[in-house]
Formats: sequence, C-alpha cells, structure tokens
Amino acid sequence: MNPFAKITFEGGAGEATGSHFLFDCLGHRYAVDCGVVQGERFANEENSKTFPYDVSLLEALVITHAHMDHIGRIPKLVAQGFKGPIYSTEATKEISAATFDDAVKIMTMEAQELHKEPLYTASDVTVALAMWKTIPYHSPFSLSPEISFELKDSGHILGSAIVEFSVQSGGMSKKVVFTGDLGNSPSLLLHDTEVIDDADYMVMESVYGDRNHEPAAQRDEIFAKTLVNTINGGGTVIIPAFSIERTQVLLYSIEKLFESGQLPDVPVFLDSPLALKVTHVYEENTNLFNDAAREAAQGHDLFNFKNLSIIHTPMESAAIHETKGPKIILAGSGMSVGGRVISHEKYYLGDPNSAILFVGYQAAGSLGRRIADGEKNVTIDNVPVTIRAKIVQIDGFSAHKDSDHLLEFVSHSQKTLKKVFVCMGEPSSETFLAQKIHDNLGLDAVCPEEGSSVDLI
Repeated sequence: MNPFAKITFEGGAGEATGSHFLFDCLGHRYAVDCGVVQGERFANEENSKTFPYDVSLLEALVITHAHMDHIGRIPKLVAQGFKGPIYSTEATKEISAATFDDAVKIMTMEAQELHKEPLYTASDVTVALAMWKTIPYHSPFSLSPEISFELKDSGHILGSAIVEFSVQSGGMSKKVVFTGDLGNSPSLLLHDTEVIDDADYMVMESVYGDRNHEPAAQRDEIFAKTLVNTINGGGTVIIPAFSIERTQVLLYSIEKLFESGQLPDVPVFLDSPLALKVTHVYEENTNLFNDAAREAAQGHDLFNFKNLSIIHTPMESAAIHETKGPKIILAGSGMSVGGRVISHEKYYLGDPNSAILFVGYQAAGSLGRRIADGEKNVTIDNVPVTIRAKIVQIDGFSAHKDSDHLLEFVSHSQKTLKKVFVCMGEPSSETFLAQKIHDNLGLDAVCPEEGSSVDLI
C-alpha cells in the first residue's frame, strides 16, 4: 500500500522541548509547531542551527499553543524564508505576541554578552505576526481540496489546541492528530481536554509519561502548608512561576487561601512583566474558562487581591528585598533559567527559614532542575550560593497530563489507531509511556529519533 503522508520529527523527539514536526501529505508540506530547545540560554547550539530543509516549501504552519518550546523559533523560520500562513487560536496569537516581545529583549542581551547575532529580531517578529491567522475551535479549515485541519481544546493553557488533520482522497479517509501538550484536567481555570476517539495516527506528548501527579486535594494541602509554615517561621516563599497559565492558577489559588483565612496577612509580589501581560490576556478571554471559573470571574478579578503588589521595573524588583518579614514572591522564569527569579533565589536560597517552591516541569540542565534534584551548591550570576532553604516540588500544579491520564487519552482512539508516536518528553519518559501504551492497549507505540521520518499508509 502506498503511503499517503510522511511525518518528519525535526524537533521534540527524544527531548521535552523544541517541538517541530513536518507533515508531508499528497504533495503538500505543512509544519506543526516551531519551538526552541529550552535550557540555560536561547542562544544555545540547537536553537542557532539553520533549519535542515527548505523552509520556503512549507505551505503553512499550525501552532498548538504559545509556550516558547512550541513557538520560540517561528520568527527564525520567517527570517530563513518561510512565506506561508501561520494558524492558531486567537488566544494563542495574543499570548505569542507578548511572549515574543519578552524573548527578543532577552535574546538581544544574550547576543551582546556573547558577541553573537541574536536568534531573531523584533522586525522578524513583526513579519511573523503579520502572517498569523486565527482559527476558532471546532471550525474545520481547508488547506487543499483533500486536506483540512481542526483545532480541539487541549486544556493545557489558554487557547491551546490539539491539531487534527483530516485527509480525504480517492475513497480514503484518514485522521492524523498532533496533540501538542495535553492539559492536567480538571483545571482550576480551563475546560477539560477534549476527547479524540477516531485518530488513525497520533503524535503525542510525554512530559510526565513515566509518573503521576499527586491528587488535587494533596496538591492543595502541600501548597497551603508550605506557604503557611514558611510564613509563620518568618521566611520568604519563592515560586519560580511560568508566566503562562501557572502564574494565573497560582494567583487564583493564593487569593482563595486569603479568602478562607488559611493564609496570614502577608505581602505577595508578582515580579514578572510577561506574566502581567499574559494575565491581561486571560482577563480578556474569560469565555474560554470552565463554567466554575467563568462564574467566579463575573464581577470579580480572579487574579488580584489586596495583598498583591505588581512589580514593573528592575528597581522595584530589587526593592522587594528591603521588605522585611515573611512574604511570597512569584517571578519568572519557571525553570530558573533567567528572568527576575534569579536575583531572588540568589538572595534567599541561603536562608534556612525560606522555601523555594517548584510547581512545574524543570528541564534537564536548568538551574531549577539542579536545585530540585538536591544540589547544595550552585553559582548564580557568578556568585556561589549554598542552598539552605527548604526545597518543595508540587507536580499537581503542572499543566500537563500525568502518565495514567496520557494513557487514558490514547485509549479513546484504541479501536482506530494504527500507530502512536510518543514524543515531547525526556527519553526515559517517552520509552516508559510507549511501553505502557503497548502493554495496556495493545497498540504500536514508538519513540522516533530526532530527524527521522515515517511513512503513513
């Protein structure tokens, strides 16, 4: 039987970040996502490489969501010659615009420090955003007479989508699904991940493919105890918070702790310009919230409360350390690879009364991963720091499905699936999930190598 399509795993195979997949189908070429490999710097060797194919041949790029490991190299793709349209939900475009603005500033500083050219410039971002078209959920969009795609709500972050390609040709009907990142449903804010029950092929994520999150009640208890115990002990709680989704969920959770009287009356600082911009996008798109969050947002600001101080400038950020007594600091980046959280970690990690609270995935090699894994001595901004603060990690706030729920997602298409390509995770996570899918569902599940291609028949 002749293949009708081919998938090439240009990024996101064998690693949790850098998602980038090519979908060649019936003489057309499309791409899904175009993200950076995340680590200590944007300007690392992987991100700086030229794309290994003729990007001018791409007819379209479809984006699952606005995290940098899924969008971060789009302006570079444009600068290298991509001319086609870029498709996503409206919320994904809005968050991407804010994220690119923040990223260009960091890239420019890195380039000056390293005496290199930046990964891309503000003008490249402007061109990319001009090429961007938005598609609502559940609105099939034709790319050619035989090929269309539809976006389904993945429940991961605001505007995040599962991409379903439908191929109809000569009596053949096939559905190829790219999951992007799948949400940890039920979410405090977002709808549950939509069910896909008729996929023929699936390219799926596996960030937490080898482990499960603690239950929501246990997550909330650990979160509350960490904050209350640290504050009662006179310490500071530092939360390296991802600007998109995690910050908004945490602000909502902290507000509820204040309202219930569980949390003492202490200052809370939001020290992330990007998180502030993204929060405004969330506030303007409450129609995308789940029923409970949408109802709570009626006439009420979910992400603001009397104890909250919004930090705008670096000078204001530095002044936080002059605020004596216990406090809570939410600052980016979520993996401690840059941003303002670095200065707070340098200041408080040596304090045995304080705590650093990780609430999401920490990429291998990142400072956050090293701290979470128990290193006691790190260097931050060329300053040696001995870690005496309490280290707490809560996986339950993750915006990713855990192992059992990833398996459940696949199971809905058990009767139709011909093959599952397990990607977007560390090798151990991918391998574990692929074996779990095979053992529990009897499906052909494989872990592709980066740069490899597979024919779909």
